[in-house]
Amino acid sequence: MKDSMKEEAGCCASSTGILEKDKPSPASPCTCAVGGSTAGQPSCCPPTGDVQQTPIRTTTSEITLSHRLDHFLARWGVNRMGHTVEPGLYPLGNPTPDSDVFVSANYSLSFDALRSALAGRDAYILVLDTKGINVWCAAGKGTFGTDELVRRIQSSGLSGIVRHRKLILPQLSAPGVSWPDVLRRSGFLVEYGPVRARDLPEYLENRKAIPSMRRVEFPIRDRLVLIPVELVMAFKFMVIPAIVLGFLVSWLIAAELVLAVLTGTVLFPILLPWLPTKDLSTKGLILGFLVMTPTAILGAGAFAPFQLAVAAATLLIFPPITAYLALNFTGSTPFTSRTGVKKEIFRYVPGMAAMAGSGAVVAIITGALRILGVI
Repeated sequence: MKDSMKEEAGCCASSTGILEKDKPSPASPCTCAVGGSTAGQPSCCPPTGDVQQTPIRTTTSEITLSHRLDHFLARWGVNRMGHTVEPGLYPLGNPTPDSDVFVSANYSLSFDALRSALAGRDAYILVLDTKGINVWCAAGKGTFGTDELVRRIQSSGLSGIVRHRKLILPQLSAPGVSWPDVLRRSGFLVEYGPVRARDLPEYLENRKAIPSMRRVEFPIRDRLVLIPVELVMAFKFMVIPAIVLGFLVSWLIAAELVLAVLTGTVLFPILLPWLPTKDLSTKGLILGFLVMTPTAILGAGAFAPFQLAVAAATLLIFPPITAYLALNFTGSTPFTSRTGVKKEIFRYVPGMAAMAGSGAVVAIITGALRILGVI
């Protein structure tokens, strides 16, 4: 996912990359080693006849202008799910039966980060069908998982291509892959490489990851990379409501909507490490209140009852919008985990909806009273 969060911009997983289920377990009662079952041990392999064989493809380590354009479009959310490569086995350079086998997602940015990091090396890259989703997201959603890995090993005929039985996976795939099950079902041992693809050359020198290679970081550069796609996605849902509000209600209210969206998609990732609280939802809510309070005071004007009601509606409606957009970043930051994402969704989204709904009720009642001349 990742050559840092930059290549993987997207989903939740354990920041350590090693889950409880991936710790060594007692010897399995069955085996899936090449050549069938061993003495006294039944085979657990699914029938290979049910797996369609896929052709071996070709690739290089060169990142062309066309690839960079694809990366740019992906960053801006253009044809978001269309940035893929075909799943299967890719020889890189002139690999031999003893060459390393690396595993990647079929998200083009993940694949390109890996192959460019392996420039000058002879290796195989086994690409899983993750539906165009990066490693970290796919591991969380299950598409970069044990079943798909085993299926791709079989469909590529990998056991007949390499003599060794070892696969090098990105560390961020660990939440979706159980190495004991992969070993039992395919005969291949899983080795977790570093977090960032760019660290692979150093890692491969002695097959040892120094602490910095295992640490998931999220510096300002990586946070800025996430902004365009989030902004484009939010813009599609913001522009029409803003125009409608401007013509039918007030251009100030329309500007407040735009400000709430920009706060959640642009300002939030920039300020993320310095915002108080642990949960991203409450971070976004606090930031939303800080940004919207001056506009609410401006809208209150002389603090007449009508203006005060409008200000109250502003503070009830728009900070939850910012908080909801901030919640989207739970999938692309090391500030949370898969369980943390679920917790935030169930804990805070109902509250956000209630706040925004209350603000809408206040706005409607205030508008009706204003029309009737009560206030």
